[in-house]
Amino acid sequence: MKEFQNLNQEEQVDLRIVEHLDMQNLPESIQNMLSLAKTEEEKDMLLMATLAAASACVPNLYFRYGPTGKKYYANLQCFILASSASGKGIANQALEMMRVVDEQYPMLIAGDSTLAAWYKALEEQGGIGYMHESEGSVITDIWRNAAANYNTALRKAAEHEAISRNRVKGASEIACPRLSMLLTGTFSQYKALVPSVENGYFSRLLTLVERGSHPFEKSYVTAKSENSAIPKIVGRELSRIYSRLMEEGEREWSLTDAQKERLGEKLETEYRTLIDMLGENFHSTVIRMAVQIERIALILSAMRGNLVECSDFDYQTAELIGSKMLMHMAMAYRMIKGDEQETMPEVKGLDQRKVVFDGLKARYQLNDLIKEAQSQGVSRSSAIRWNNQWIEKGMVRKENHGEYRKVA
Repeated sequence: MKEFQNLNQEEQVDLRIVEHLDMQNLPESIQNMLSLAKTEEEKDMLLMATLAAASACVPNLYFRYGPTGKKYYANLQCFILASSASGKGIANQALEMMRVVDEQYPMLIAGDSTLAAWYKALEEQGGIGYMHESEGSVITDIWRNAAANYNTALRKAAEHEAISRNRVKGASEIACPRLSMLLTGTFSQYKALVPSVENGYFSRLLTLVERGSHPFEKSYVTAKSENSAIPKIVGRELSRIYSRLMEEGEREWSLTDAQKERLGEKLETEYRTLIDMLGENFHSTVIRMAVQIERIALILSAMRGNLVECSDFDYQTAELIGSKMLMHMAMAYRMIKGDEQETMPEVKGLDQRKVVFDGLKARYQLNDLIKEAQSQGVSRSSAIRWNNQWIEKGMVRKENHGEYRKVA
């Protein structure tokens, strides 16, 4: 993870998620889980781990997306990509939470499983399951010879597409797999599963990239904290949600029309910025983030008991998480591409942003921004990101593709 050890304070803050959330807008169960984390990085990792695990506990609730109105369920598949001693072990609190659910509703699938064993476990559980693996070496060993097949199976599960297998005794099929997953590992382990950015699974696997190492604290070797009861309490609450949804059968949940319109506008802005930075191969990641944002909103809604329509504060929370995850996905993308210059974009202080902004005409094109930024020693990628932030803050308005106007 040497590519990210030298990120300055400003860029690290831009990548954080929980730090930018209104904690009061989160469901109480998630607030309780986040109380277990000690650093901002741990909070981000625990947030995504909790959402991924909780997504397995929202069966039978779906939304429709796309021109065909395809059904999507809440299930998230996430990978926390981090170096050794980065504190990613905090994600195991989500596993402790799910052990409580599993006692009543079996759904845990071991990461240390062959593809055949993985399929069998998912099949026996009616296509619903949660896989959690924090030991990257286990993943690497199992996937060394079967990564491509795992990749295909997980990609289909992410889209709820039928997964089938042929055996001597006959064929079988999981018609609508609903698999949730949380994996943690290093870059080499991540790339074993996602070998290229062109691979269809890259855009379907939410990837959180964490930097740096975790400081040693003596408290880590002391007696158990009273907070150890929190995952069990949250697990029992998720069991109640799961039970209710299984009893009531399938029902459709939805964003409001206004939220759908806002989501489209948001992703259009992200799309143009990120495609300009990373190229056309990243477009599917931006487009599919719409589904991931709706999934996160669905999870938050279900945890509050809102089973019909999304509230505005849950939508806003989901949108912010999705927007930040796009930045993390962009980092993973650049790692896979191996473009070291783009992996470490230089970020200047706010005073330099003002110099660049003031140097632009009232109406300017993207090339004008890039030239002005480079004259100040600022990279192309940073300039584009700044421009996107100016748009979000209402300082700049987009007129046409690549054309902008300052707002007086």
